Amino acid sequence: MASGSGDEEGTTDEAAWRLIGPTSVLSKQRCRLMYSSLGYGSDVCLFYVRGEFFAMDARCSHSGGPLCEGDIEEADGVLQVFCPWHDYDFNLRTGKSGTSLQQQVYEVKLEDGNVYVKHASRLSLQPFPADKKS
Repeated sequence: MASGSGDEEGTTDEAAWRLIGPTSVLSKQRCRLMYSSLGYGSDVCLFYVRGEFFAMDARCSHSGGPLCEGDIEEADGVLQVFCPWHDYDFNLRTGKSGTSLQQQVYEVKLEDGNVYVKHASRLSLQPFPADKKS
């Protein structure tokens, strides 16, 4: 439906702020997988590191490894996640890698004790039902 015809970033994919949950609960885990209503390829990792939240695509842009299972390290003041499959690194703020790879990152905001992520689809901490008859 959306092609790259919009001049402003985010206008064609209709990204919106998605309520994820309370900060007090989400800050207790280093990484949580957020399921996308668009399916597996659009899932997002919500990281909580050193008092900050970060969000990026959940599957490594190299070969789809699960970034939520990766190690998080700080090097020269840069927080990075390392893919558990092939050890590619991605900056949690920018999504840039030490290689030519790039992960999509998403804006995160805290408001009224809740965490929100700006994304084109609905996000949930539980998988969406495969069959939507009801």
